[in-house]
Amino acid sequence: MRKLLAAGAVAALAVAAFVLFGQPEAKAPAAAASVDTADITRETLIDRENHDGSLGHGDSSTITGRAAGTITWLPAAGSTIARGKALYRIDNEPVVLLYGKLPAYRELRSGAEGADVLQFERNLWALGLRGFTVDDEYTSATASAVREWQDDLGVPETGRVDNGRIAYAASSIRVEALTSQNGADVQPGTELFTVTGTRLVATVELDMDSQRLARRGAAVDVTLPDDKTVSGKITGVTTTVQEGQGDQPDSTLIKVTVGFTDAPQGLDDASVTIGFTTTRREDVLTVPVAALLARAEGGYGVQVVEGDATRIVAVETGLFADGKVEIEGAGLAPGMKVGMPA
Repeated sequence: MRKLLAAGAVAALAVAAFVLFGQPEAKAPAAAASVDTADITRETLIDRENHDGSLGHGDSSTITGRAAGTITWLPAAGSTIARGKALYRIDNEPVVLLYGKLPAYRELRSGAEGADVLQFERNLWALGLRGFTVDDEYTSATASAVREWQDDLGVPETGRVDNGRIAYAASSIRVEALTSQNGADVQPGTELFTVTGTRLVATVELDMDSQRLARRGAAVDVTLPDDKTVSGKITGVTTTVQEGQGDQPDSTLIKVTVGFTDAPQGLDDASVTIGFTTTRREDVLTVPVAALLARAEGGYGVQVVEGDATRIVAVETGLFADGKVEIEGAGLAPGMKVGMPA
């Protein structure tokens, strides 16, 4: 526990009147000058560091053609695509979005085994198909479920899955901008459109001097353009190198992504202020910073006001934040009054 400073000298102001025998009666004592006061409070004191950021949907990625043919349908910019839905259509057959991390890299058919089979079967199950065991083996039962799925899609019921007719993403996606058009002839690898995640996030770039703030999972406050503040949490931290211009050296930046439990609505591409917590002090005594007095002996004190009496108590200061300061001093407690400068 922090060693406390000794209590300061007691100061008091007294006004007295005396009535002398045989002398005229003196005037009544003057009322003591009123002192503006503030309460000593016990609270959690938080020091924040603010940085400018922006709202959006995070980094974009590119959807490319999976097979050769003619584009017969593309999604609209701003639309969202979920598991089991068409990303686009080539030769009037859909390329279907599924969820997973492993790209589709081969045709799946009876006898195939591996992690890609397990990933695909999990998607079939999530889409409501049954009658097979979800494992890493593509069996005749899997092929039967695939034929049922293909019938729903309106494509030939082969029981096999061409890797050019499915594509994987981690979750649902949002179409950001089209880079191709309906009727275009494409080859595998042709860029068709860019996509982002569907959840609104805030992003901010920090320099290396502020890297201590970029802690994944840390809580932050995000102030919106209407001055409303919402809670967020750091969900991603990446480091990028920004190329210097002219004679300027390259600089390293830390990109921080903030997610929301309740994302703000209708504020795409808006500027925001992100408040990072640098220091947090739980259950401490605080007073307004203006209540501190510089002591002749050195250090600080506060003027404790008790009715018409006042006394100076030496204090040790801790965290300064939001116009308040953490203090410790002999005999100080929540609810006591301290003098404030006029």
